[in-house]
Amino acid sequence: MQEILQYLFSGITNGAIYAVIAVGFSMLYSSTDLINFAHGEFVMLGALVMVTLAVTFGLPLLPALFLSVLVVGAAGMLFERLAIRTVRHPEPIVLIIITVGASIFLRGIGMLIWGKDAHSIPAFSSQPPIDIAGAKLLTQSIWILGIVMLVTAGLHFFYKRTLTGKAMEACAISKRAAWLVGIPSKWMVLLAFGLSTGMGAVAGTIIAPITMPGYDMGTMLGLKGFCAAMLGGLGSLWGSILGGFLLGILEALGVGLVSSGLKDATAFLLLLLVLYVRTGGIISSASVKRF
Repeated sequence: MQEILQYLFSGITNGAIYAVIAVGFSMLYSSTDLINFAHGEFVMLGALVMVTLAVTFGLPLLPALFLSVLVVGAAGMLFERLAIRTVRHPEPIVLIIITVGASIFLRGIGMLIWGKDAHSIPAFSSQPPIDIAGAKLLTQSIWILGIVMLVTAGLHFFYKRTLTGKAMEACAISKRAAWLVGIPSKWMVLLAFGLSTGMGAVAGTIIAPITMPGYDMGTMLGLKGFCAAMLGGLGSLWGSILGGFLLGILEALGVGLVSSGLKDATAFLLLLLVLYVRTGGIISSASVKRF
């Protein structure tokens, strides 16, 4: 039981990271019908910008976190403005290829700026791990769960209680109808890119103290976040969160109880299972018809 509890702690921590990344995928997809395969590289940028601000420039960790999210969110909006909106024939396959190319480009930029070596950053607090029934819970894991809960509550409030959030939901249901009532759909898409890449930056900043951030960290995190979004229900906020935690827990249990070789395979096995059994995910958003 002690070992299983330790695996659960690890799975919940990783699941929170996957959940935030999955939310970024779902936010963008629900507003634009676009899957951004460069999303993992924005996670990488969030972590490395955090390292630069906190370690190189010596900013306190929490202000560095907020600034990192703002910088990466602005970079996502710039990406939409320069690379997505300027496409003359925005077919889905064309946009996907553009995001794949942006992923390669951003990875190269990361290597040029931060080098090939991994970086380190101190934890948000220096308290020792908490002992719970013989299992160790890192204080950074508590920070991760707390920040993810705050971000989730903030997004829920934004979508349900603010005019801008309701306008984004209206664009997700029907861009044509939203345009007819005066909602500027292009600005909503731009904001969706900023929020989506900002979510990626949040994931990168909170995972940085417990991993060694590097220019190549984003690819696998992005793929697992996409699998979590598909597992929970692409386009669903709560489905993405559920899929992220479920993926993290199953991945940790698979590594601990079966084989460490299942660490990266678990996400893709679950994705195949979802595609065969329930293509809409656990919480399907297929009932929303976009036109």
